[in-house]
Amino acid sequence: MGNQIEMVQDPDRHPLRPVIEEAWRNRELLRSLEVRRAVAEVIALLDSGQLRVATPVEGVANSASEEGGVDGRWRVHGWLQQAILLYFLGRRSRTYKTGLWEFYDKIPVKRNFESVGVRVVPPATIRYGAYVGRGCVVMPSYINIGAYVDEGTMVDTWATVGSCAQVGKRVHISGGVGIGGVLEPPQSRPVIIEDDCFLGSRCVVVEGVVVCRGSVLGAGVVLTGSTRIIDVRGDEPRVYRGYVPPYSVVIPGQVPKSFPGGTYLIPCALIIGRRGARTEAKVALNEALRQVDGLDKDGLAVVE
Repeated sequence: MGNQIEMVQDPDRHPLRPVIEEAWRNRELLRSLEVRRAVAEVIALLDSGQLRVATPVEGVANSASEEGGVDGRWRVHGWLQQAILLYFLGRRSRTYKTGLWEFYDKIPVKRNFESVGVRVVPPATIRYGAYVGRGCVVMPSYINIGAYVDEGTMVDTWATVGSCAQVGKRVHISGGVGIGGVLEPPQSRPVIIEDDCFLGSRCVVVEGVVVCRGSVLGAGVVLTGSTRIIDVRGDEPRVYRGYVPPYSVVIPGQVPKSFPGGTYLIPCALIIGRRGARTEAKVALNEALRQVDGLDKDGLAVVE
């Protein structure tokens, strides 16, 4: 059992890109069966993980350094966002039934989780066109079209992974976390959570923020594109926006800001440490929770 996939090395050179971009400029082309089939093929490739809306820059993204910053770690492939929007335009809502649930939507739900080694707990909903990698556990939550969730990640109860959001390997998305989505305008960077991150309960990450490898966001951290992320570990504060450096430990904070009507405290985020053994012990998941299939064919526990 597995879902070994061969990713497209350079999505921007894919032969379907010109078809999608031309249809984006001229929506009348969606009347063509050939164009609609091209759009459907792109969505199928997103669903299988062979294409993804943003790809890491080799040797930079998921590194332990700050090289590349917020803009240099990932490449966004806007034509894939266009394809998703064209997919919406070319479809009509209809009724979908799965088990006890009924949906009325333009896009069906994702299926065949057993064949790809993903555990999905009802009533979790994953839309077709989202990729979820082998070994993921998806508690009752929501993953939208265009999202990419890599292997071994835990999506906990009532979390949301928005359209086109990119989530790395072995990430823990705790209960109630909101990861924002983006489709318009095309080329807008989605939220990116790199490998081995931990997002505490009720965190919100939106507006294309990049949370770099190994970082830990404490419960209730809210990050928007304009939120000040302040490293307070040195003699002088260092301020980031839209970017959490690798292996940062982040908690909610407040800073004063003056307005015509007075001075008030507004939210910020504080980098108070670097992830180490002590933090690791607090955020480590019990491997039993990640087990996709822990019983043999007779229903007896598997011990390896």
